[in-house]
Amino acid sequence: FGDVVSWDLIPRLAISTTTVMPGSNPLFGLNTLGGALAIQTKNGATASGTSVQAIYGSDVRRSIEFEHGGGKASGLNWYVAGNLFKEDGWRDDSPSDVRQVFGKIGWQRSTNEFFVSVGHANNALNGNGLQEVGFLERDYPSVHTKPDTTENRSTLLNVTGRRSLNARISVSGNVYYRDIHTDTFNGDINEDSLDQAVYQPNAAEQAALRAAGYTGFPTSGENASNTPFPSWRCIANGLLQDEPGEKCNGLINRSETSQHNGGGFGQLTMRHSFSGGDNHFTAGGGYDRSRAGFVQSTELGYLNPDRSVTGINAFGDGETGGDVDGEPFDTRVDLDGLTQTFSLYATNTVTLYQKWNVTLSGRYNRTTVSNRDAIEPGGGPTSLDGDHAFSRFNPAAGVTFSPTRTLNFYGGYSEGSRAATSIELGCANPDEPCKLPNAMAGDPPLDQVVTRTLDAGARGTYRAVNWSAGVFRSDNHDDILFVLSDQTGFGFFKNFGETRRKGLELGAHSQLGRVTIGAGYTFLSATYESEETVNGESNSTNDAAEDGEPGLEGAIEIVPGDHIPLIPRHMFKAYADIPVGSKLSFDVDLLAVSGSFARGNENNVHEPDGTYYIGSGSVPGYAIVNLGAGYRLTPWMQLVAQVTNLFDRKYYTAGQLGPFGFTDTGSFIARPLPAINGQFPVRQATFYAPGAPVRMWIGTRFKF
Repeated sequence: FGDVVSWDLIPRLAISTTTVMPGSNPLFGLNTLGGALAIQTKNGATASGTSVQAIYGSDVRRSIEFEHGGGKASGLNWYVAGNLFKEDGWRDDSPSDVRQVFGKIGWQRSTNEFFVSVGHANNALNGNGLQEVGFLERDYPSVHTKPDTTENRSTLLNVTGRRSLNARISVSGNVYYRDIHTDTFNGDINEDSLDQAVYQPNAAEQAALRAAGYTGFPTSGENASNTPFPSWRCIANGLLQDEPGEKCNGLINRSETSQHNGGGFGQLTMRHSFSGGDNHFTAGGGYDRSRAGFVQSTELGYLNPDRSVTGINAFGDGETGGDVDGEPFDTRVDLDGLTQTFSLYATNTVTLYQKWNVTLSGRYNRTTVSNRDAIEPGGGPTSLDGDHAFSRFNPAAGVTFSPTRTLNFYGGYSEGSRAATSIELGCANPDEPCKLPNAMAGDPPLDQVVTRTLDAGARGTYRAVNWSAGVFRSDNHDDILFVLSDQTGFGFFKNFGETRRKGLELGAHSQLGRVTIGAGYTFLSATYESEETVNGESNSTNDAAEDGEPGLEGAIEIVPGDHIPLIPRHMFKAYADIPVGSKLSFDVDLLAVSGSFARGNENNVHEPDGTYYIGSGSVPGYAIVNLGAGYRLTPWMQLVAQVTNLFDRKYYTAGQLGPFGFTDTGSFIARPLPAINGQFPVRQATFYAPGAPVRMWIGTRFKF
């Protein structure tokens, strides 16, 4: 091939095909696609790619990846990469389509460099979320409700440059622009319907249905035992604009976010050598401007047997959606936020006798956030209008000491801060609480979050082992937390005292002959360090349950020392690359993660009773093993294989407590439990995010 085609135009090609086989599945079979591509030119330009098809049950996955890069003696260099990925998904109704491309071209000499990068992505992802534990035990790929679609389009342009004025001084900078557009479309269960009479239409509702031309609706006797998926009261209340927000058991939530972000920075770097050491000083400044528009709407509807939602053209607009608890059902958001940040920073590092490095640095940020409400402009008590400003100087200091060439000690202290986001500021008024994610309300100011971090450790080499060990502690002051309001079921963002994360990290890797092995361990304790009251409606220890009213809305108390949910305390990783002879090689890796508390169990004491509260309230630990292999048949042909989750473990990566509105057979049910003091309790359950099952890839790679 190389004899026919000029090296300068079409480099030598390498092509591979990949086949994927399912694991633990009757659809086991082979499906081969050509298209993987690897390219290398005489001047060092390289390109590679893969093409994959996977089957797991109804899961079919196809992907093509490619990359190409190189350079010229003149200093010109380039790189381009792309990824096309499409799958049906191993979970029910979970197709995704990913299209990404990135390119970079530049010019680099000893004293100057200039680069332009461009990236674009157009993705449609179905990220079906958490599922109730009982459903997962009966049907692991199942989903709770559907669809759960997110479409993202993003374009990035980045220009960077550097010029050395002399051997000691250089200047550099960059400018960038990023455009992101996100659309979501989610079918959800309506939690407000779970304690309502949603079955038999009354006389007025029957009349409305009849007047609208509907037939076949029940005139009496409809109830949970004979109607697994009720819809008639929902439709009728939508026609009457009465209470569809309570009588409809489904919601279709839509949102649209447009973000336009641009800015740049410039900096000066100076190096000075003196007897026994060097001094590096860098100072610069930057500006970032981000405008984000967020629009959200909710359409009421009813659940279908496949747990999708059919809309009835009644919306949470304060009118067609009627009332909920006597108040207009209004979940609209149309918010435009402008965030601008000005930064100045400097850092100085002194190197002494090639053993000590001391660094002092600081950064000053001033951030302004301007919110404008298109629904209720003017800055009234329910308006999202608001102007906020945050500023802070964050210092940092660090030192390293290397007594020998194979041993290094380090220690440091740093501070960081972040301003409250437009959404947090849009739901920060205790007098106008909101029920996320369906609405936001007026916004008094929040303080910015300040993080103070200490870390220390050592790293080095002992014989053939490279190792590292470190400890750290990070305290967040004025952390932002969503807390319970006096209006039951609603809440708002507020500054929450202090949270803490502390722990240690250990790591080692070594080359033993031709075998490479490595391992890493992290211990992380993440705790609340202040008292607070938060929404605990799904927690068995909330104040209502403690007063003998389980299943009703209530609050829980966080006390110092309670562990933050979804953060495991222990994580262990290990890997090995094992050549066997000159043709065969294996690689294996292990990931082990300890359990954590589910969100909603912030006080860490939730206990299921099997009636009102289902599920443990914690995410169990897990361990998975991945295996890969390669066999070189000839100098130009190689067989490759990869197995993920080798032992087909069922595991969960996240968990949350929440209201549950289905029976064990998958039917919707409202008011499943007897009333308590005139109120109907709602069953609460633990929901998990399931991890992917075993899958195998088998392929071939050709070079010619």
